[in-house]
Amino acid sequence: MFWIHFWNIFVKITAWPVQFFCFRTKVHYEDRKVQGRRIHGPAIVISNHTSVFDYAVYLFVFWSRTLRVQMAELLFEKKSLGLLLKLLGGIRVDRNSFNFGFVDKSCGILEKGGVVGIFPESRIPRPGEKRPLPFKTSAAYTALRSGVPVIPVVTNGSYFVKKRAEVLIGIPMKADDFIDESLSERENIERVNEAFRNRIAEMTRKLDEL
Repeated sequence: MFWIHFWNIFVKITAWPVQFFCFRTKVHYEDRKVQGRRIHGPAIVISNHTSVFDYAVYLFVFWSRTLRVQMAELLFEKKSLGLLLKLLGGIRVDRNSFNFGFVDKSCGILEKGGVVGIFPESRIPRPGEKRPLPFKTSAAYTALRSGVPVIPVVTNGSYFVKKRAEVLIGIPMKADDFIDESLSERENIERVNEAFRNRIAEMTRKLDEL
């Protein structure tokens, strides 16, 4: 954990000027008094997925915390990139297997007071696809199992262009608030999952209006 924290600080310091000119990120808040850029205690950050650079943006948005993000196996297949992501604490997700060890790892990080980032769409939407894509249930399951707050965040994905990258940080959610005791565990996971997706869709519309 020390080395992961060290490498995060190192990258944030050395890459700050580069990311500033590439993204020029402007951060908006639903309620800054409730949730700003500083995250206190364990939490899950969920977000829409627009680009492979979403993680890089959030790395600097949440400057004060080490964001451990669930990442697709494809990113780890390139040796140099894979090594960097491991050093930064990336959580590998093998999307084509039935190995859910990444959920156990995520919950272990949360139990120790860490912050886990999840892109529930699991992939970047293709042109013409309705956004957000249907969410995978890992975020809902991790949230229910850990009981930590879930911070919804959306980005407009405007990177490396004249238009600034814009991010909206939402008011935290609790997965337990969407539980219906009359339903089965599987039904409740789907219920929480849909609540997360609706929230991200709502915030995307808000960011568009901004």
